[in-house]
Amino acid sequence: MNEKFAFGPETGNTVYIRRVAMDSLPAEIRQQAPDVDALYAVHGIDGERLALVKDRDLAFVLARQNELSPVSVH
Repeated sequence: MNEKFAFGPETGNTVYIRRVAMDSLPAEIRQQAPDVDALYAVHGIDGERLALVKDRDLAFVLARQNELSPVSVH
């Protein structure tokens, strides 16, 4: 969860933010966030998961810091 990702121009400018239930994630990730019900994923326009973060606000900040336009997905 602490690895940097090199966001590049190949991801386009739009990214999608969505809530991810902990039970749908691999055990390795669940062990790193034991007291959390869900994480928030940042997805590229091709659907690739670019990042997982603790909360929705952080996902939006991360996207904007990388000059991307975040859109919430339900």
